[in-house]
Amino acid sequence: MVKYFSEENMSNNKIKSEGVNIKSHRLSKKEIEDNFSDLHAPLTPIEALIEADRCYFCYDAPCTKACPSDIDVPGFIQSIRSDNLTGAAEKILSENIFGGMCARDCPTEELCQQACVRNDHEDKPVEIGLLQRYATDSVLENGVKLFSRKKDTGKSIAVVGAGPAGISCAHRLSVLGHNITVYDSKDKLGGLNEYGIAAYKSTNDFAQQELDYILDIGGINIQTGMELGKQITLEGLQKQFDAVFLGCGLGTVNQLNLENENISGVIDAVEYIANLRQTSNKDELMVGKNIVVIGGGMTAIDIAVQSKLLGAEQVTIAYRRDKNAMAASEYEQTLAKKHDVQIQYNLSPKQLISDESNVSAIVFDVMSSQNDGSINATGESLTLKADVVFKAIGQKLVTDGLTDNSLELEKGRIVVDENRKTSLTKVWAGGDCILDGDNLTVSAVQDGKLAAISINETLTQGA
Repeated sequence: MVKYFSEENMSNNKIKSEGVNIKSHRLSKKEIEDNFSDLHAPLTPIEALIEADRCYFCYDAPCTKACPSDIDVPGFIQSIRSDNLTGAAEKILSENIFGGMCARDCPTEELCQQACVRNDHEDKPVEIGLLQRYATDSVLENGVKLFSRKKDTGKSIAVVGAGPAGISCAHRLSVLGHNITVYDSKDKLGGLNEYGIAAYKSTNDFAQQELDYILDIGGINIQTGMELGKQITLEGLQKQFDAVFLGCGLGTVNQLNLENENISGVIDAVEYIANLRQTSNKDELMVGKNIVVIGGGMTAIDIAVQSKLLGAEQVTIAYRRDKNAMAASEYEQTLAKKHDVQIQYNLSPKQLISDESNVSAIVFDVMSSQNDGSINATGESLTLKADVVFKAIGQKLVTDGLTDNSLELEKGRIVVDENRKTSLTKVWAGGDCILDGDNLTVSAVQDGKLAAISINETLTQGA
């Protein structure tokens, strides 16, 4: 299980201060605060109106088709154009209750904005993400209530996991009049939105502000410190509740499987990002001078960029395949390079080298990508100096409490149908824990919404 340290222990985070190049306060507190300000400044009212006016309001809108949560993009932009921000926010939040966070974190450059008809070599797409933020922030900041609960149905549903999938499901079911109990293993709610998103994408404690707004609907009972397989069991929840939704995410990280992987300075990127998000004194975090990040996804990009923002001198991402296979988008790779992060492809970790107390270098096999998708070692090797090595090679589902219940799993994840129904009676699932999940907040929110609709239909049949 990924650990989240108390604030007094965050500065160490498995990086011992004996390491010559590892220290805190590489930059001043002011420099770090400036570095971790909003990645994209919010639009002003004039900027929003100008940007909204660029939309063609396509009848068969490709941007809406590209949105995993089915937001009516031209519809909400038209509302902004008419200076109806409440109407715009309602169109967004009725489909994606986490519209505020998704406006900050969603890879719009690969989804709605990629599909925008303006997106060609002579023009740029409409800034859909920034417009979505402009609309949703106005509602959240002013506490405008857009939803209310229907008459109590008397039905109760358990939701395991207080991340985007679980809270999305809980909110939709609460609106429909059901009574929800959300269980989460941590003391602070939010899941990925709270612990996993880069700090420069979600500033000023926005994740908790959005969560407070969502939970204000009522009818949602929160139970923290409750871990599946320990304090609660799936079998017990099935007996106690009319339905169960599993939004438990991926609770542990993959290992490099190298001989001395437990030496100081070799740490989980997920764990470090979580600690960074929770500390109020980023300047006190221990930061390496020469950092190597192993991986090719969003976590690798996030930890690499944030390491530079904290004052690391040299940061290198090492990915075992070629550039085209990298999970991180072209936009994110470019963002990393703009922050002087080096990205090296076709490198597979082979050996960790250490001095008496800390990792000092890492040896890679140089790989060659084949036409059939396989990779082979070329026989060459490359050594990179490193006082910190971050592991960002993916996460996996913790199956404690799941494998004894005939729940169908495939490739280490939960199998669901198009309505997010699992193989078990009364059990649905969504988010990163399901098969073919794409590890996006927007997709997790959609999973929770679709599961809630299916659960409601199941519970109200014949009513």
